[in-house]
Amino acid sequence: MQLDTVEEKTEYAIMYILYNIILWAAAVVLVPFFLLKIILTGKYRTSIFQKFGGRQTNILSAIKEGPRVWIHAVSVGEVTAAAPIVASLKKKRPEVQIVFSTSTETGQEMAQKFIKDDVAFIYFPLDIPAVVRKMIAMAKPDVFVLVETELWPNFLRCCEQNRVKTLMVNGRISPRSYRRYRMTGFFWKKVLRHLDFAGMISDVDAQRITDIGMDAAKMQVMGNAKYDGLAAKISPALRDEITRRLNARENERFFVAGSTHPGEDEIVIDVYRKLLERYPDLRLILVPRHIERTENVVNLLRQSGLNDVIRLSEINNGRSVKAESVIVIDVIGELFKVYSLASVVFCGGSLVPKGGQNILEAAAWGKVIFYGPSMEDFSQEKTLLEEAGCGITVRDGEELFSGIMRMLDHPEEADRRGEKGRAVIAANIGAAGRYADLISKYI
Repeated sequence: MQLDTVEEKTEYAIMYILYNIILWAAAVVLVPFFLLKIILTGKYRTSIFQKFGGRQTNILSAIKEGPRVWIHAVSVGEVTAAAPIVASLKKKRPEVQIVFSTSTETGQEMAQKFIKDDVAFIYFPLDIPAVVRKMIAMAKPDVFVLVETELWPNFLRCCEQNRVKTLMVNGRISPRSYRRYRMTGFFWKKVLRHLDFAGMISDVDAQRITDIGMDAAKMQVMGNAKYDGLAAKISPALRDEITRRLNARENERFFVAGSTHPGEDEIVIDVYRKLLERYPDLRLILVPRHIERTENVVNLLRQSGLNDVIRLSEINNGRSVKAESVIVIDVIGELFKVYSLASVVFCGGSLVPKGGQNILEAAAWGKVIFYGPSMEDFSQEKTLLEEAGCGITVRDGEELFSGIMRMLDHPEEADRRGEKGRAVIAANIGAAGRYADLISKYI
């Protein structure tokens, strides 16, 4: 990054000093909270030392000779996009050695499950200069690839100081992130100058990152790699496996509510109870967005008179499924497979103001998907699926109930709409290969 004047260099130095002061002030507040979480719940226990640069030497020292690419995907959603990019890159450039990092433990678990290539899995370091320098020195990447958008100023600055090329792939800027970045645009404009290139999902994302300060000459709209990942994952074997595990009968009907948040569980349960009056054999599969909420969800079900409940963890531990009315999914990484059983789907984070969740997974299986009006984080996907007819917005529980009733009463319409959604997924594949070509160009 070229800084032309003394004033620019001074402003740049002050900016990073202030950022690190704020970072340390936040650490003073947050560290006790995280320590308490580790002690009481065990959460973060696996990753905390690695985020400070510890316990990763053996992982990184085992990497073979060859050009190195460090790919970072924050959590589960980003891993879904990253997996087909890794597969495509390894196919095109088998000599490339991959270091793959996540920020969350659930993302790490998902990455190790779905990325089958010879990859070194680590946790992304905290954005503390000494920690960042240590990790970059150990990993020795030639190229760093950021999946979607998580900008860490010290890390990107250190990459440039060590002559590591930095790329963004499958770049997206949600409305909420866009508002936050715009409020401190003077800062992020300088941070974005550390990026060598950004491949963005859509024109909207491209415009947003340009507004924040990205040089338009260093950016291109390249599509969404999640379509590639979903198309590759669809298989009869995957559906057969979850069918056997849940003891689902042929032609049995399921209402699947995926990624639900507090305030939505109550709506889903109420809608399901009403549906049972018309379809007494209909079963509910409820998948909370955060599995630590499982006990609360089970209590809500029982308070509503739905006592015939089984959890997936119980099934995995050997409990027999006896056609229980409700199955609660309390295991990470199962939602995609569960969607394959659905007659109708509700996708959460949308009837409450959370910006929505990934609706493409259900569409890939050819399902009709209902969701609420809060879909800001998935607006392009929403538009695409609604144009195909498989995505349907509902404003409340009453509209959700009537919409599901229509699909259950007219299964041929549900099948027709679902197939159009599946076709949308198939028509949009190819981005993973384009991102792999981009990475290859910088190696």
